[in-house]
Amino acid sequence: MANFAKPSAPRFSVEVYQNEFLAEGARDVHAIVTVTSTGGATATRTAVAPGGAAVVIMVDCSGSMEYPPDKMRGAREATAAAVDTLRDGTAFAVIAGTHVAKEVFPRRGLLAIADATTRAQAKEALRGLTSGGGTAIGTWLRLADGLLHGSTAAIRHGILLTDGRNEHEDPAVLRATLDACAGRFTCDARGVGTDWEVKEVTGIASALLGTADIVADPARLSADFTHMMENVMGKEVADVSLRLWTPVGAEILYVKQVAPAVQDLTGRRTEASPRAGDYPTGSWGDESREYHVCVRVPGAAVGQEMLAARAALVMPGAPGEAPAVLAQGLVRAVWTDDLAASTAINPQVAHYTGQAELAQAIQQGLEARKLGDVGGATAKLGRAVQLASSSGNADTAKLLAKVVDVVDAAAGTVRLKAKVADADEMTLETRSTQTVRVRKS
Repeated sequence: MANFAKPSAPRFSVEVYQNEFLAEGARDVHAIVTVTSTGGATATRTAVAPGGAAVVIMVDCSGSMEYPPDKMRGAREATAAAVDTLRDGTAFAVIAGTHVAKEVFPRRGLLAIADATTRAQAKEALRGLTSGGGTAIGTWLRLADGLLHGSTAAIRHGILLTDGRNEHEDPAVLRATLDACAGRFTCDARGVGTDWEVKEVTGIASALLGTADIVADPARLSADFTHMMENVMGKEVADVSLRLWTPVGAEILYVKQVAPAVQDLTGRRTEASPRAGDYPTGSWGDESREYHVCVRVPGAAVGQEMLAARAALVMPGAPGEAPAVLAQGLVRAVWTDDLAASTAINPQVAHYTGQAELAQAIQQGLEARKLGDVGGATAKLGRAVQLASSSGNADTAKLLAKVVDVVDAAAGTVRLKAKVADADEMTLETRSTQTVRVRKS
């Protein structure tokens, strides 16, 4: 019998970066809220108490996975690698997804508990995975939700792999499924090959607060699945929310995660009290994320100051208890007639505003390119090149260089390439929201 050692819970800290000075009558306050979690578990095979985490892996087994055959073979090998990465005590299951969803392991309508025996049994069951049928991703997610909902695990996570479009299900059904699953489990989504729809895969990950990426070469699936599962195994705290309190007369205009990727959380607010709202952030391990908060406050005269917002990290308390406050920081507003002070832009705010614009420019540029709008595509992708260069986002700059010929990066002067590989275009679109941190001086 395994000796289970419960790792220490992570500690949270909140730092607020802003220029609190406003000109007389100005109303919009911008701040970057940096949240850091430290001291939790690391992604190792250290055994944990059963119930700590539950994971369901959803593998596309539609007919297209056999063309070419290395996709199905890569999916089997990658899922086996992910199973090998599970810590002892983790609850898990594997689903085969086509136009229906079937439990591959453990096939009892329940989750198995990871140990040497169940990992071996799961990998044996994977040998029987074959391709055939259509694609209805909502059915896969609903089965995963049912399995995870029956678990007492704090961390509930899905990993989804697809190679095609959701052609055998009404888009409204998938949207409704995502709405139903949101907040119940997180999910990382991957597209293998180049025949899938980027907006579908990224939409799934965004709705379920996970990551999305392309694995154009099936041979890379095992490494990607291992990395994903290691990240899941490093999570220790679930259902954490960013709670924003504002005084009377103030309102939150928007909340966006801006690092490590851009994700708009504005529409996901749930009311916590008459003056406070919660924005979901999902599960946390040892990591840091940054959020751009914009607050509109009442106009005021020079010399006045106010607390514009209070940003706190909260997680649900025990039944009947108030949510636990993990850390908090303050957003301030001070009105001044000092022109230099009121017009200065905080470096963090400027950087992440640029990163959000970079993601939008890429997406708009690629859409214009697909529509044959050469001028629009050139302008938007040129702006993206300029932003990637000025912010030091080298990874995105390299991806852009596969879609455009860069004449002058600083000026944003580019020419569209006549021919672009599908994998290169899809990689740029899928990873367009990935950002870089502010460079330290």
